Amino acid sequence: MKPIYIAFFFLIIATSCKDESLLSFVPIVIEEAECDTCPVVKINIPKALENDKIDNAINTAIREEIITLLNFDESVEINSIKTAISSFKNGYSDLMKKFPEESTKWEASITGAVSYEDKNVISIMLTSYLFTGGAHGYTSTRFLNFNKKKGVELENWELFNTDFDFVKFAELKFRIQEDISQNAPINNTGFMFEDDSYSLPANIGYTKNGLQLLYNQYEIASYADGPITLTIPYSEVKKYLLIKLKL
Repeated sequence: MKPIYIAFFFLIIATSCKDESLLSFVPIVIEEAECDTCPVVKINIPKALENDKIDNAINTAIREEIITLLNFDESVEINSIKTAISSFKNGYSDLMKKFPEESTKWEASITGAVSYEDKNVISIMLTSYLFTGGAHGYTSTRFLNFNKKKGVELENWELFNTDFDFVKFAELKFRIQEDISQNAPINNTGFMFEDDSYSLPANIGYTKNGLQLLYNQYEIASYADGPITLTIPYSEVKKYLLIKLKL
């Protein structure tokens, strides 16, 4: 069966009451109709509306993340969400052909939302759940951060002012949150930092409550421990940030 593509437009209401410095988005919902032999695919992501540099950067980054998550055939060029979904479905079909006794249906669920925005920066948080067999699925979160004025995506190192040692500060806050003595090894309570040395997570993003450091499952702890998050209020972290926020 064909997938269902849905876009909801509330432009009149949104335009009349939104801050002019904020970007305009519409939700894009993609749902694959379920059948006995089809994997379940559900996607709900924001799409930036204007044909501007920052809007294109956001839409491109979201599309590339979804492609990375759903691509199960590296030999085929994947350049759209539609073809990424086909790749995911084909991966399941190939498995069924090789192991017809395998009855577990694959599932992919991806949702996205703006976690923070001001006139200078915007963060998109993508949360995904993938199940392709085994004991359990895997949930992960990805932050995408953007410099709105330059219209580019930001790498983690581009978030921080190099005049200050943010890693050292983050470790202090992490130890306090997790009740680890400042003099004890960082893995003293069961964490799994490489070489027993604190490191920043792959995912750092702006949120309404502060700068969030997010360690996905397996990154520094077991699956059972789930994701580990550290959210530092902007009042404490502002001197470490390269781009000043307009709170």
